[in-house]
Amino acid sequence: MATLAVTPLAQGADATFYTATYVEVVPPSAAEAAASLRQYRQASRADTSALCVDVLQRIDRPSQFVILAAWTDQKAFEAHTVATAAKELRAKLGRLLASPNDERGHNSLSIASASAARSAGVMYAVTHVDVIPPRKDDGLALLEHLAEASRRDAGNVGFDVLQQTNRPNHFTVVEVWADRTAFDAHVMAAHTRLFREQLAPMNGALYDERLYTALD
Repeated sequence: MATLAVTPLAQGADATFYTATYVEVVPPSAAEAAASLRQYRQASRADTSALCVDVLQRIDRPSQFVILAAWTDQKAFEAHTVATAAKELRAKLGRLLASPNDERGHNSLSIASASAARSAGVMYAVTHVDVIPPRKDDGLALLEHLAEASRRDAGNVGFDVLQQTNRPNHFTVVEVWADRTAFDAHVMAAHTRLFREQLAPMNGALYDERLYTALD
């Protein structure tokens, strides 16, 4: 089983379907939710159609999580949503949720092709990028360029860009960094600052960047 902790997000063919599911529970229930999400992760990785299933916990708001997964295709994911692991998770989280889960499906846009070892303690940045529809292609090109440049930054372990299937002007960027120092250096890099400057006129919403660690 390939997981985000040891390999790039993509491991399948063009039909690979990617999901990012944002989970927010009431703060006192963070530990209980984390336990349920660990069980879900373990059960889901046994699904032969799951290429990758990882659960991340937000650093500054530990009651927020994101499930990042890759599936052989969209039909496989749809079958998973009605299987036992997903049903049990929904039942366990139901009374703990601060808001409904936000589930987003994607195709790949720019995926790192080479495998890179990922040690415990790496830091993740997951960013939702919304580009106004008339500038979709411009935003797409900017994100592809950012991914290529960022993979050469010191301390980068992974940098993947996904495009939402139902709203192709929306993107999810999944970054993995050796530590916070490497991430901060990337934020200050000339190519990152140029990207943010060029993206600003085409933003459809606030640049939503969140920092996470992998759930142990």
